[in-house]
Amino acid sequence: MTLKPINRLKTRTLSDWLAWIETLHPRTIDLGLERVHAVLDTMGLRRPTFTAITITGTNGKGSTTVMCETILRRAGYKVGAYTSPHLIAYNERIRIDGRNVSDDDLCAAFERIEAARGTVPLTYFEFGTLAAFDLFQAAKIDIAVLEVGMGGRLDAVNAIDGDAAIVTAVDIDHTAWLGHTREAIGYEKAGIFREGRPAICGDPNPPAIITAEAARIGAKLLQFNRDFFVERSGTEWAWRHGERLRAGLPYPSLRGDYQLFNAACALTALEMLTDRFPVTQADVREGLISGVIPGRFQVLPGRPVRVLDVAHNAQAARSLAATLKQQRIEGRTLAVIGMLKDKDIVSVIGPLAEVVDRWYPATLHTPRGATAAQLIESLIAAGVPAPAQGYDDVHQAHAAAQREATEADRVVVFGSFHTVGDILAGLGKV
Repeated sequence: MTLKPINRLKTRTLSDWLAWIETLHPRTIDLGLERVHAVLDTMGLRRPTFTAITITGTNGKGSTTVMCETILRRAGYKVGAYTSPHLIAYNERIRIDGRNVSDDDLCAAFERIEAARGTVPLTYFEFGTLAAFDLFQAAKIDIAVLEVGMGGRLDAVNAIDGDAAIVTAVDIDHTAWLGHTREAIGYEKAGIFREGRPAICGDPNPPAIITAEAARIGAKLLQFNRDFFVERSGTEWAWRHGERLRAGLPYPSLRGDYQLFNAACALTALEMLTDRFPVTQADVREGLISGVIPGRFQVLPGRPVRVLDVAHNAQAARSLAATLKQQRIEGRTLAVIGMLKDKDIVSVIGPLAEVVDRWYPATLHTPRGATAAQLIESLIAAGVPAPAQGYDDVHQAHAAAQREATEADRVVVFGSFHTVGDILAGLGKV
């Protein structure tokens, strides 16, 4: 389909804009800050009036973003949150006061960015990130919680200076852009640190480059199990930093033991900003309980048990496997898997092989999507007996798993935001 220039469109719906934005840059991913900085300078947004917390990590950054957002909102602050990718609707990426921004507001922001960019060829992600900054400034928010899209150092989110930075975890993912080792990937993630500002790391065993980069930049590094701690006690837990203690905390509504690491990072970042944004114990408790995010060990109501999880790298797969083991069921676990072909699929399957009894591989119909046949090859390479068949899409695979599951069984859908998003869209919920 040949797209008309956007300024010639009679109606500029959000879908028109999104389709057109995808044509602006010859590459889907082109890391670098020069283009975003140029447009920010034109729009006068290089140094926005709002405070910002910047969050990156191989896994956990979305959950940490939501926990920071909900705690701050419970404390009465006007909060903007930027996350990616979306599961169903693009509007999910930008929230102000807990609500997704409207189509009209997004289109107005896109108009302003288009007027400012001149001939700068922005990527799809860069255009959306600029829209978030623009809408946050227009809404006069107090504080923004910003999830990095990929890496950190050269990600569009890093185009403005965060007042506090969080690295949740460092593991192998996006190797074509970030490198093939934890040290290389850690270097990219440490790129969100700023001189003289808090830099929080929640990885229990971080690559050495995190400490080295914080020292080189002059950031104030706070390291999990060195500077801040988690203490478990039955149905409650505590966070501690020096003499500061928050005890009797409820476990986050987000499932999985690893969410305590994310929660601890969020509390540490908020503690570092307490002179400007104090929060009470009640704010923390209510924020941890109310913070939810679709697709992170999301359990749907009814029988059989259905779990949706966007896990798409080895670290996330290990966490998913551990949480599945903790969730007691009487029957089998049936897994619907759909993944992108540029992921290390075998390393994702490996941790789940001992948990899953039957596999339902499905083709993802996106340019980067793996076919069911490719997934079957990866299952065999991971030592899993070849399933009876593959499926043309995740809906067919999910329907087959549902038909064959008993009430005692569990159906797990995982492998990609596309996979989970397709199922949620089919169910009419997010």
